[in-house]
Amino acid sequence: MNYNELAKKAVDAKKKSFANFSNFHVGAALLTENDELYLGANIENSSYSLTICAERTAVFQAVLDGHRKFKAVAIASDFEDYCPPCGACRQVLMDLCGKDLDVVMVNKKDEIIVPKLAELLPLGFNEDYLK
Repeated sequence: MNYNELAKKAVDAKKKSFANFSNFHVGAALLTENDELYLGANIENSSYSLTICAERTAVFQAVLDGHRKFKAVAIASDFEDYCPPCGACRQVLMDLCGKDLDVVMVNKKDEIIVPKLAELLPLGFNEDYLK
């Protein structure tokens, strides 16, 4: 699957978002090393700190299914421009997907950019510090 297709899957996943409080819908599409696809959408709670982001929804589901190696995650939102993962998602992606993960961000014009996770979380804390 190419990254434009992956980005479209994230846009489709955004339709499953439960964002009744912020009305800010986010979809994610996570691609495993063996090309399996996991979708995620943000699910809100009136106590925003209990909300789960689209990226974490997709990652946790993939990990529960036994996946440990990933190629890319695509993120689409209601924002006109590119929407990067929040800080909590960056940390989860670092820990569970690795610093070399491609982060595909799509804007409202269906244009994409693809930085590595390490670019979005420079000097990121990871398991190396715990050894």
